[in-house]
Amino acid sequence: MAFSKNLSNRCAVSALFLLQGLVFSSWASRIPAIKSALELNDAQLGTSLFALPLGQLSTMFFSGMMVSKFGSKFCTAIGSFLYPTVLILISYADSQLTLIGALFLFGVSANINNIAINTQAVSLEHLYGRSIMGSLHGVWSLAGFFGGLIGTAAVANSVSVRAHFVCVSILIYAVYLAARPFLLPSDFSNTGDDDPSQRGKTRGYLRPTPYIVTLGLIAFGSMSCEGTMFDWSGVYFKTVVRARPELVPLGFVCFMCTMAAGRFAADKFVMRFGPVRVIQASGLIIFSGMLVSVLFPTVVAASAGFMLVGLGVSSVVPTAYSLVGKSRRMKIGVALSCVCTIGFFGFIFGPPIIGYVAHASSLRVSFIIMACIGLCLIFLAPLLRSRIEE
Repeated sequence: MAFSKNLSNRCAVSALFLLQGLVFSSWASRIPAIKSALELNDAQLGTSLFALPLGQLSTMFFSGMMVSKFGSKFCTAIGSFLYPTVLILISYADSQLTLIGALFLFGVSANINNIAINTQAVSLEHLYGRSIMGSLHGVWSLAGFFGGLIGTAAVANSVSVRAHFVCVSILIYAVYLAARPFLLPSDFSNTGDDDPSQRGKTRGYLRPTPYIVTLGLIAFGSMSCEGTMFDWSGVYFKTVVRARPELVPLGFVCFMCTMAAGRFAADKFVMRFGPVRVIQASGLIIFSGMLVSVLFPTVVAASAGFMLVGLGVSSVVPTAYSLVGKSRRMKIGVALSCVCTIGFFGFIFGPPIIGYVAHASSLRVSFIIMACIGLCLIFLAPLLRSRIEE
């Protein structure tokens, strides 16, 4: 009975990750079409994309406190309704200004959902007593892969952005209502500290432990590269690779495909080699993939490079989020908010910098910068050895 209940919980939480990934990939797969419809140049698109992570960051503190106070199950209801609803709103943008406003709201709703479902995931992992975060994030990536395929099919069949987004949103509402009864009713709480004098003294959002800050910096490096792939892979294939229109979303699909596969294998690699070695290897793979796509801007080579980037980033964020559960001095929702805040600075600075550098020089130069950021993971990961909290 316990196993059956745990499996139901896992399926429900997995469904949340699937819905989150499907919404975001639906937006990402249609960025080139929206860019063309609004006649935006690279710099204008970069400025517009800045609104999404800004919306996420502006509500990070609120989301963490909200999850800690009301519970993640309650917050998933809010996020799972707002997120797809705002996706539809994006399709009504008729200027850069309205696109910026819609993307800001998109970021707000995405952040509420993100903190809530990852808090559910940390609690579920504690229930299982072993690493499962990678596979849960793998479901998110798998949804992104299928979302990319749906986007590719929509482009190939001349389906409008609005019709595409409406159909996806209806599916989101239905699946969430089916999954909600099986979500965990309460969140895992892990307080105290190895130092007896500090037990029971939890830290807040503005005073994160060095351990949490380190995890945030690692997330920053990975999420900078993820943001680049999410927002600029289609544009890169269209303007640099000069792929045929129906192949423009291919780079994003390749990235999401290996990202999903890597995340399903992440738990085993982490348990076998440890989080530090896995994160270091990930940084090297990210660097290699970016470099291949820059040196050989053809459909085949760039696709292979994007596949390497997907494999590289696959394990980093799930590992960082999983390690948040080991914190003894911060509530899970608040600790996740801190890691996400630092990490999402990567989303804030990554895509806009890509746009500005591309406008001043080229997208290939921008991708080299992102490759170097990915390489920094090799040097950040060892800091966990001395700062990890048991």
